[in-house]
Amino acid sequence: MPSESPCPEELARLADNPRVTVRRPGRPRPGGQCVVYWMQRAQRILDNPALDITVEAANLLGLPVVIFFGIVPNFPNANLRHYRFMQQGLCDAAADAAERGVAFVVRRPPGNSLDAFLEEVHAALLVGDENPCREPERWRRVLARRLHIPFWTVDADVVVPSRTFNRSFVLLHHFRPHLRRALPHFLAAPANTRPGFSFHGKLESFPLDQDMTAGFAKLDRTILPVDTFTGGTHAALRRLRDFVRHDLAGYNDARNHPEIEGTSRLSPYLHFGHISPVTVALAVEKAAAPGAVNAETKERFMEQLIAWRELSVLFVRHEPHYDTWECAAPWARQTLIEHAADARPYRYTLAQLTGALTRDELWNAAQRQMTETGWMHNFMRMYWAKKILEWAPDPATAFDWAVLLNDRYQLDGRDPNGYAGIAWAIVGRHDRPWFRRPIFGLVRAMTGASMAKKFDAGRYMAAHGGGPPGMREL
Repeated sequence: MPSESPCPEELARLADNPRVTVRRPGRPRPGGQCVVYWMQRAQRILDNPALDITVEAANLLGLPVVIFFGIVPNFPNANLRHYRFMQQGLCDAAADAAERGVAFVVRRPPGNSLDAFLEEVHAALLVGDENPCREPERWRRVLARRLHIPFWTVDADVVVPSRTFNRSFVLLHHFRPHLRRALPHFLAAPANTRPGFSFHGKLESFPLDQDMTAGFAKLDRTILPVDTFTGGTHAALRRLRDFVRHDLAGYNDARNHPEIEGTSRLSPYLHFGHISPVTVALAVEKAAAPGAVNAETKERFMEQLIAWRELSVLFVRHEPHYDTWECAAPWARQTLIEHAADARPYRYTLAQLTGALTRDELWNAAQRQMTETGWMHNFMRMYWAKKILEWAPDPATAFDWAVLLNDRYQLDGRDPNGYAGIAWAIVGRHDRPWFRRPIFGLVRAMTGASMAKKFDAGRYMAAHGGGPPGMREL
């Protein structure tokens, strides 16, 4: 592209896509040799709007695409369990990138500098993923100030781009009408555009059949990988097909029964970007079209996949204190302070909670499901967090402990969904005041007795090493 040539009109239109945030404007580097996609949150090749935008920009510029993934040895709150799952996903991404015709490079420290890589390949333009969480957003802001080439980020892991709303919402029913108006514009099959040009230079990449965490001295290796989930797009698509064929029709009845596998169990794959929510939504729409799935069941699943999930993203994007008690709804903050001195029937330390050493066998089973399998049923997550509020010294500590345990053990931890779920359970975000109770005040409470009436608690406890059905706290 000649240095005196302005940014083509087509490229400007591409940058105006509602998914795109132009972090650093300007014309592509004169004489640039490729367009780089900095993969981080959307760790997939299939149905990836960020990669699609990169390929379209590269095709307009007559350049090849290079995907860069830099392994961060100290990613906030990540441990061996998370890295192993991520590496499995990167193997799929590398294979799928080769099939699509784009170069794929993985670098470990000390060769994982994005800035250095952009100079190495003489990049004309950089495209990356959006991520509303605090540290990744800070990285993008710092990088934008440092770069000398244009830098765009793409909102690739929500159905409706967050900038469409540009605000958070107090309750889900406030969000629904806005979402319904926007959804038809974005719930469509992605382009999966083919690149028009190939990169012919030699690029060194870390071999993904080796342990990418070798030598990471500060990595927490005490949280071991699990065999209950295999990372990657290929495993995610298999899980999706199995859910649509066998579990979707009964989802509305089964979703609040933790003792059976009636949910999609796709949240780890959505967190790592191994599968797009659009891919999931379109598969469900297709399965429901012939009438095999009733409308209520489909809508209930879509509400979990899109409405609650994207409300959570907006919460994290617009709430600076999303992972501490400071994010409390004002009414919840007041009532929890009023009841902070209430006597706790039981108090447990963080170590006791971690080890599932409470008197509540149902809670213990939920904790073990999380620590041993890397995932907890959503119905149990609500109860799990609310009991931590009941047992911790104060609401702020309860919130901190819930975040720590969730982020440490869940494969889908360190995610807007998890932070919003904890905020809902402990400090009333996206909920309303309920009947006043000790400790909880007006925050909704959940008891083991009420939970046991809704599903086969004994079966659930037996599946996760719990005691007999006669729980001591019921």
